[in-house]
Amino acid sequence: MKKRLLISTALSCFVFCIAGAQQSSNKALAGKILADIRLDTVQAKALKLLSGFSAGTSYSEVWIRDFNTFINGSLKVHPKEEVKTKLLMFFRIQGQGGDIVDGIVDSAKASVGYKYRYSSLLPGWAAHKNTVETDQESSLIQAVKKYIDFTGDQSILNECIGGKTILQRMEEALTYLHKDRWSEKYGLITGATTIDWGDVQSENGWGVAINDKTKWALDIYDNAMFVKAVQDFLAMAPRGYKAQTDWKTIAAKVTANVRKYLWDAVNQKYIPHIYLNGSPFSSDFNEKEILYTGGSICAIIAGFNTPAEVLEINKQMLAAAAKEKHATIGITVYPPYPEKQYSNMKPYNYQNGGDWTWFGGRMIAPLIIYGHPQEAYAELSPMLDRMLANKGFFEWYDVQSGAPKGSGDFRGEAGVLYDAITALRQWAAKNR
Repeated sequence: MKKRLLISTALSCFVFCIAGAQQSSNKALAGKILADIRLDTVQAKALKLLSGFSAGTSYSEVWIRDFNTFINGSLKVHPKEEVKTKLLMFFRIQGQGGDIVDGIVDSAKASVGYKYRYSSLLPGWAAHKNTVETDQESSLIQAVKKYIDFTGDQSILNECIGGKTILQRMEEALTYLHKDRWSEKYGLITGATTIDWGDVQSENGWGVAINDKTKWALDIYDNAMFVKAVQDFLAMAPRGYKAQTDWKTIAAKVTANVRKYLWDAVNQKYIPHIYLNGSPFSSDFNEKEILYTGGSICAIIAGFNTPAEVLEINKQMLAAAAKEKHATIGITVYPPYPEKQYSNMKPYNYQNGGDWTWFGGRMIAPLIIYGHPQEAYAELSPMLDRMLANKGFFEWYDVQSGAPKGSGDFRGEAGVLYDAITALRQWAAKNR
């Protein structure tokens, strides 16, 4: 009995010491984060850039997939009514079947090669939809949730456009996905074959539009975005609201089917695609070796993975980044698709192995949530240094040269960095 008591006491002391050391370590880290002037500088520059709503200098449009990632920063610098007006524009030009467009632009500037749509509910504006992707509806619903969380303004749900409330229109957007972008066989959301979260398909031609060469597939990004949107919709819906569909059950089934079909338990990673009408790649190409970082991050945000799997996914992203001199965990995919397989996009270019803080920065908050603030801070650090060294926010970066590429004044990067820094500071304030 005495021996057991001694062992128990020793174990209690050990646990207490470990907890004390962790608390001390957290306090030191919190102090370091709060004293890091880079965080002040980057956030200030981000908020300055977020005075506008277009995606960046190369884009005249307000893109919903981008706006969804910088709406928190927008609400810091704009009156909530102005931000609300921008959100409602996407509902004003919603398709009859419930679909949501990608970008909205002044009709006088609608001069790119898109197939534009117009609506009497949104005079003076034109819109387009990149039909190869399946994230527009999900992005808009997530953005509305962020708007409500930030402002507390639930009145947006009862705004009426064309005889339908925003709540009804959001449900129509989910219904569109469940009806028109759905694989009954797998119980998962579908889309054209693109690179991870990208919106350019592999076949030659106008890469953002479905055509007779399109290869339909299932991937993790589209399904993670959908489940997160359903979660947000259910969280927003007022008590007593009678939904047209049992979305909670559908989200649960999609989550289960993601684990069944897309999660590779042996290699602890998501497979790139399951093809529905044939693969666009040659039979000797092993696509499963490629790591999809952005979709994996979105899967974590949607709650698809265990804490141990989150650590393993992060470990794999760090390992991929370590193979290229200028890469961070924002590297889109690794290794990139060979040119002979993906003729529409060369290796290390754009979404085929380019480095995007726009996605890498989204991993910071989940790392904190899962109890890894040290990793979060360390992995954000090179993204901050890169932004400061290049004196601006850029769309993507060349992992071999480090050169900034694509659109300058890219608001997606600014918004994601703003949110990542906010998450770090909130953790540090609680642990200082």
